[in-house]
Amino acid sequence: MAGTTDTTDVLVVGSGIAGCAAALAAARGGADVLVLTKAERPDDASTDWAQGGISTTRGDPDSLKRDVLAASDATADPDAVDVLVEHADDAVEDVLLETLEIEFDGEDGEFDYAREAAHSENRILHVDAATGTHILRPFLNYLDDHERIEVRQDTAALELLTHEGRVHGVVSDEAPAGRPIFAGRTILATGGIGALYTRSTNPADATGDGIAMAALAGAAVEDMEYVQFHPTAFAGGESERFPDENGGTFLLSEALRGEGALLRNGDGDRFMDDYHSDAELAPRDVVARAVATEREETGEVVLDVSPLEFDVAFPTIARNCRDRGIDGDEIPVAPCEHFLCGGIDVDDRGRTTLDRLYAVGECARTGVHGANRLASTSLLEGLVWGLRAGEAAADSDATPEVVEAPDLLNSDPDLPDRFAAEKFVRLNRTMDEYLGLERDPDEIARAGAVLRRLKGEVDAYVRTRTSRDLYELRNASITALLIARAASENHESKGCHYLVDSDDARSTDAETETEPPAGD
Repeated sequence: MAGTTDTTDVLVVGSGIAGCAAALAAARGGADVLVLTKAERPDDASTDWAQGGISTTRGDPDSLKRDVLAASDATADPDAVDVLVEHADDAVEDVLLETLEIEFDGEDGEFDYAREAAHSENRILHVDAATGTHILRPFLNYLDDHERIEVRQDTAALELLTHEGRVHGVVSDEAPAGRPIFAGRTILATGGIGALYTRSTNPADATGDGIAMAALAGAAVEDMEYVQFHPTAFAGGESERFPDENGGTFLLSEALRGEGALLRNGDGDRFMDDYHSDAELAPRDVVARAVATEREETGEVVLDVSPLEFDVAFPTIARNCRDRGIDGDEIPVAPCEHFLCGGIDVDDRGRTTLDRLYAVGECARTGVHGANRLASTSLLEGLVWGLRAGEAAADSDATPEVVEAPDLLNSDPDLPDRFAAEKFVRLNRTMDEYLGLERDPDEIARAGAVLRRLKGEVDAYVRTRTSRDLYELRNASITALLIARAASENHESKGCHYLVDSDDARSTDAETETEPPAGD
């Protein structure tokens, strides 16, 4: 097939649920498809880390639409939400139930629909609290057996190949470094941005690659300021960017609170009633800020799982807790970076502002999430838009064209391996301090200055050495700068973009340049 050479009809960059759905739909449409994934699969895909489940409408799309809009603080695009809810159940039925035969929790032929924060109904399909794993692994196995699809592992896309405003594929890090892969249509499905922050529920290689590559090529990005923090991540290992197996953070699914788990502060008091009428089931941004406030005022917040049959209902999470020495009913929690609501601007078929380029999943901004994402809609959005983008790409009459590819150099082999790691520490510190759960306009401006200087330093090295670590650092610094710029231009607190007064600004150890260096 074409995917075994350097040309393919459709190139998909990323192998989470959105990328898999795009590949499946394109192949169904008669296209030969090549899927690139830069890391070990499936463990390093964000989908594999997804816990709670995938939302359905249960036959009531209007109800789900109301909940999506309410959670977004009325900032989601109603037309985009219509696309999501109108195609949700068909996509789940087609791909997850009929094609992949996922066995969601339930008994006697009835699904055990769960409820999570800001949902008005029980409508979420799940498998334990490890739904992403139970979806992605069968999905990848299915693609492996498809005659029109090749999945190429340990291959990173470094640059988009562009010519006269049209995308013709990517430059990859396959040997020899800088090898071009030409495609009739290219679909970015590269996931999130968790590596920009010290603590995240994302895999460590979630460096905003697709967003940065698209932005560099001239594609429009939107809503980059809306970075969602999950309110209940395990509070251990807070200072470790790459925690060891048992020491770091992990997500405590919203499904726990949906089943009755309670948040308590350091005084043992339940506090969410003081912040929102829906208490523990308030929108994520509200709960996250409440948890942060109570941690600051009382020293700790725990998730009390005593109302649940914890080991029975959530065995995977219970095992993760035991592995970290938590044997009781109270689990220490803290907010943690979780999801980017913005990204590459796309239409209802995943088309970007660049010809022959599509984007799906977390790297795309469909308009569904607005300023704050409703729980368990990320897998659904990736599935729906992945199918629509793959179908649209297969319908296109574009054929692969060989264009001139950039010559990526490797003239600086003596660059210390620790360079990227050291710069990532600086990037993480800046994002944590200035562009976290709460933001101050003055601090946002400082962040922009620091990030501009960092990007300039990284660019100088990328010009002389082809290294995946360096390109990931470049992508992370570009994505971080896009977040800072969007935050500086939005003067209204909405959802995940929560502004505090300058007088309340916190001191920080991060650099405090107020002007970018000349020429940067």
